[in-house]
Amino acid sequence: MPDKYIGRTVEIVYLDREGKITQRRIAVKGIRGQLVRATCLQTGAPRTFRLDRILAWQPAQIA
Repeated sequence: MPDKYIGRTVEIVYLDREGKITQRRIAVKGIRGQLVRATCLQTGAPRTFRLDRILAWQPAQIA
């Protein structure tokens, strides 16, 4: 994930460890190595996502 998304809201398609594909809207807090620290905007919970499991991403559309 490019560092340009730090501090921004993005939409991602994510493959979890069980093989389930989900679409999420996240606020990216930081990137370290292969981990993305973010807040999931659906739940408000802090989350960590693995870069190799992010299948696609784009800047979130402003509603």
